[in-house]
Formats: sequence, C-alpha cells, structure tokens
Amino acid sequence: MPVTAKLSREFYEKFGDKVADALVNWFNQVDATYRLDLRELNELNFARFDAKLEQRLAQVAANLEQRLAELKTSLIRWMFGLWTVGTLTILGTTLAILTL
Repeated sequence: MPVTAKLSREFYEKFGDKVADALVNWFNQVDATYRLDLRELNELNFARFDAKLEQRLAQVAANLEQRLAELKTSLIRWMFGLWTVGTLTILGTTLAILTL
C-alpha cells in the first residue's frame, strides 16, 4: 500500500504548485524504490533462510536414519541372543529329561 506524500498548503503557496508537486513525486519515487529494495532484500533473506532450513532438515533426517539403522542392528543382535539362549535352554532341558 503506497503512502502518498502531501505537503502543507503553506509550502505550496511559498514554492508554487509545480515545485511542490515535483517534490511530492520525488518523495513517492524514493519511497517506491526503497519498498522495492526492501522487498528484494526480504526475498533474498527468505531464500537463504529456506536453503539453510532445507539443509538442516536434511541433516536431521540423515542423522535419524543412521540412528534407526543402529537401533535395528542392536535389536537384531538382541533377538538373535534371546533366540539362542531360548534354544539352548530348551535343548538343555530336553537332554536333562532324556538322561533321566
């Protein structure tokens, strides 16, 4: 929403309509230029922020994937160990019963 600069009636009377209008137009051009520059700067900053966020999310995803793989490996080891202990217990019990 552009802001239109206005000058007092006294300024118009002292310097004339032509000069005052030229000054108002110049103020409005400067305002529009600064707004455009600010918008471009904000877009650049947002693009940079978005790129950093994307990179950090990729790092977090890779870290999570690695930790899940480690957890899976650990769980498989535990399952194999428990299966082995269970099998040996059953075989030991079976041998103990058969030798009686």
